[in-house]
Amino acid sequence: MKKWWQKSLMIAVAVLTLGVISPNHLIWETLLDEKAHSNSQSSTGNDKQYSFDWIDPSELYYDTHPSILDTVHKAAEEQAYLKFGTKIGPVIQDEFETAILPNIQRAIDLHFAGMDTETLRKLAISEKPSGDYSEKIFHIYDTETSKDAIRFHVRTEKKPLEGFFFNFHYHVAEDNFQKHIALGDIYWSKNTPPKWLS
Repeated sequence: MKKWWQKSLMIAVAVLTLGVISPNHLIWETLLDEKAHSNSQSSTGNDKQYSFDWIDPSELYYDTHPSILDTVHKAAEEQAYLKFGTKIGPVIQDEFETAILPNIQRAIDLHFAGMDTETLRKLAISEKPSGDYSEKIFHIYDTETSKDAIRFHVRTEKKPLEGFFFNFHYHVAEDNFQKHIALGDIYWSKNTPPKWLS
């Protein structure tokens, strides 16, 4: 019965200290060795040895490696800021992060959610956003076929009496990139915005 209490105490201490003092910690070995020496004189044969392995709960429940889509999300954000350049980027950064970037990430997730891991590993993101007044931010394409799966663009629009807006949208391969799927607009000003990448 004493062994049961000792083992229960060891496990309770391990849980309460969040694994800092594990059941196979040096402190338990010295305590059990001292008691074993005192008990060895009275009992000679019924010694059972127990071994406990401490398992970190984070190893069981959390994936420590970033997923493929998380990598695509980060690359998409980097390409967007690269396109904005140093003149446009700081002005629209806050609104882009709150209104547009979550929509881009949602579009990526929706479009690629049904794909298996092997297909996702074949995807890549283009690394050269277009400059001047061209629309391309980035494209996600299949590396084996070099065909685009989804294209993310931003267009500068002038609305009468309102000024200039950046219209973020994307196209998908399913309709041969014909339909504009809106992600949102960001107001610039009544003045003409600078060229992309500037």
